[in-house]
Amino acid sequence: MARPRLPVPTDLTHADAHEISALYKAKSVSPVEVTRAVLARAEKLQPQFNAYRHLDAESALASAKAAEARWQKGKPLSAVDGVPVGFKDLLHVRGWPTRKGSLATATTCQEEDSPVAARLREGGAVLLGKTQTAEFGWRGLTESQLAGVTPNAWNADYASSGSSGGAAVAAALGLGPLQIGTDGGGSIRAPAAVNGVFGFKPSYGRVAGYPAALNGNLFHIGPLTRSVRDAAFALNIIAAPDIRDWTSLPRETRDWTQGLDDPKLNLRGVRIAFSPTLYGIQVHPEIAQAVANAVRVFTEQGATVVEVDRVIEDPTPILTALAAERAARLVREIGPKGLELVDQSIRTSVENAQGISIANLVEAQERRAALAVQLRKFHQQYDLLVTPVQSQPVSKRGTAPQAPFLSAFNLTQQPAASVPIGFDSNGLPIGLQIVGPSLGDAAVLRAARAFELIKPFARITS
Repeated sequence: MARPRLPVPTDLTHADAHEISALYKAKSVSPVEVTRAVLARAEKLQPQFNAYRHLDAESALASAKAAEARWQKGKPLSAVDGVPVGFKDLLHVRGWPTRKGSLATATTCQEEDSPVAARLREGGAVLLGKTQTAEFGWRGLTESQLAGVTPNAWNADYASSGSSGGAAVAAALGLGPLQIGTDGGGSIRAPAAVNGVFGFKPSYGRVAGYPAALNGNLFHIGPLTRSVRDAAFALNIIAAPDIRDWTSLPRETRDWTQGLDDPKLNLRGVRIAFSPTLYGIQVHPEIAQAVANAVRVFTEQGATVVEVDRVIEDPTPILTALAAERAARLVREIGPKGLELVDQSIRTSVENAQGISIANLVEAQERRAALAVQLRKFHQQYDLLVTPVQSQPVSKRGTAPQAPFLSAFNLTQQPAASVPIGFDSNGLPIGLQIVGPSLGDAAVLRAARAFELIKPFARITS
């Protein structure tokens, strides 16, 4: 019996990844059509928004044709076969250089994929190119001498945050429905928030990483998408161990999308702590009100929400000490001559790190462990923690948006997401952070999807 054809969206770049996969299965549209549509949109918008550092149209179309043949035979490699994907330019993709937003890096093409690129390539995804990043992922601003400026997807006069700014902008603009970013201190969640997309930082090790990142085991890899279901859809492929990453978690035998399309999805019985300031962070009244209004959605979905103002102490001293490790790794990677080519702010950070002793690092690691234990105890009482993402409205280009609520959960390696909740008075997006207990990725996705069902995420359609 012939499979019924599904209605095809007028603009294929507006379709989500899981919708595209269903269209392929029904033979309603082909990977070549989708890839051509995405590449055409990228060609149109790239001059203004600079989301990609490198686009490989020839390779993408060749992959799309191969995927088209597999779908026609009814033998796709996976559900993402033929789905376009972009990668942040901190991640290795075979055949492309990894420039890391810096003049201090080489133009040599990589000989092997990072684990996340390998899993998606094995699944037949169409690898589009590399999205822009802040230099070495160092700042919350996707602007550098190599990369130029990647502005906000909603208004090019404003900042896109960072360091996964290119990935967030690409997701928001329909330049590939799946975007892979990295988060060593908020670098998925902050740009997701200010560009109005869903950003998910899985539990540490859920998505394998290689080579080791400058900031070590603070570094998470995850998706930026226009819907919660797409993030879960991607997780089905990328949440896998890799022999090159000894810290990667075993693959869970689950479908991460399970239950997310259930119209009866609710949060009955879920205990949520709402912290408007986390550790006394000063939040702009406009942001605070938007977040408070959004939190009511969880109550509408049946959750028990309790306001808990101060959850932890300021983790900045821990992060400052651990920055010495990142600085040492950078110097080892690029050497003194390379250091002369990086932004002055990075050189200053490296100089400051020289004053951090081994004793300081040991103390910081002990305080980090204590923080992780504290939050594990906290989650014995609460299933989820919700906070703002940013403390102030989105800033103009040249200034990093303020998102101080995020880095603590890199220290503790917990799963966390940024959910779009609306707009500030300038028409720029606002994000809400949902934090789960250790390995509680599914709980974060479920809560985010429950919110999305009541408050569908706004999208750029022009």
